[in-house]
Amino acid sequence: MGLAPPFWPEEPEALIAAQEILAAAAPEPWQFAGGRPLAVAGCFVCFPRGSSGTGAAGDPGWAGAALVADGRLVAVLVVGGQARAAYEPGLLALREGPLLESAVRGLPGVPDVLVVNATGRDHPRRAGLALHLGAVLSLPTVGVTARPLVAAGDWPMDERGASSPLRVDGEIVGFWLRTRRGARPLAVHAAWRTDPETALAVVIAATGSARTPEPLRLARRAAREARAALR
Repeated sequence: MGLAPPFWPEEPEALIAAQEILAAAAPEPWQFAGGRPLAVAGCFVCFPRGSSGTGAAGDPGWAGAALVADGRLVAVLVVGGQARAAYEPGLLALREGPLLESAVRGLPGVPDVLVVNATGRDHPRRAGLALHLGAVLSLPTVGVTARPLVAAGDWPMDERGASSPLRVDGEIVGFWLRTRRGARPLAVHAAWRTDPETALAVVIAATGSARTPEPLRLARRAAREARAALR
């Protein structure tokens, strides 16, 4: 299943309609076969420091992407551009979608799965940016955020690898995951072609000693370094 052009609607009403279509889609599920070599990409976008409120259309942005294959960094890059909208919960694709797509398409290889700093099924219409981006790129995706958007669930115990479900209206849409003892857990989201259990397995496999999965951590660092270089 793919989106008919334009992939990234420019108006809220059009995005909401696209999200409803994506939420109802039934693409072939992707399964992570644990133990085999895995190519994981991560992507992250940042905007100028010090800006207040929700930002605005035209804000400069830096989107980083990193590709890690079998635990080895293959490539990292940054694409600069402009936000197409201010931030609004549930409509993040308006602001960040095209920038993230450009960064991931710039990578020299195609990953097995993409980790996105955004939600997936944890969304008012069950189609957050992580899911939308996967549909545009035709890639399985997993969302990783600091907190849920609309889902809720108790934190897991304070042990590395501990997890607990995140639910929306009784449906499990992701998990809290403790990637490091003593640190706040991450919210892991099912997204395009991934279910909550698969998303959890991918993030565990892609996370080393840091709290954040390595491909996402490297993409975030690259984007922030590019921003700092232009200050």
